[in-house]
Amino acid sequence: MLNFGDMMATKAGARRRATGRRKTAWAGSKAKAGRKWSQRVTERSDALDLKHGIFTLKDPRRIAALLKRSAERSRRRKSEPYRSAMSMLTFYLNRAGKALPSARKKILQRAKDELRRQFGRAQA
Repeated sequence: MLNFGDMMATKAGARRRATGRRKTAWAGSKAKAGRKWSQRVTERSDALDLKHGIFTLKDPRRIAALLKRSAERSRRRKSEPYRSAMSMLTFYLNRAGKALPSARKKILQRAKDELRRQFGRAQA
């Protein structure tokens, strides 16, 4: 005969097999703690020292110029300036996701093209 603990373990195992996932006590707290990871990357990353509000500018040339300047002057970057600047711009575009208006996305995509041009890596 099963005692209460064994019976509960059997029910939990059946429930886990039915749903395909394990219920843990820390799952909710981990989700809350990891929610702002992209903000931490932006603030504390060793990629670049960026001017505040750079991605809110309306001129793609200015965005690209500021990214290039930051990438070339930054002591915190780990790779070459072009790669660091492009990765920060791509990171921002990817993390903004659906919340970014299409007009803003177009400006930032043009800034990517301009950044390539300014670094002499324009696509044919």
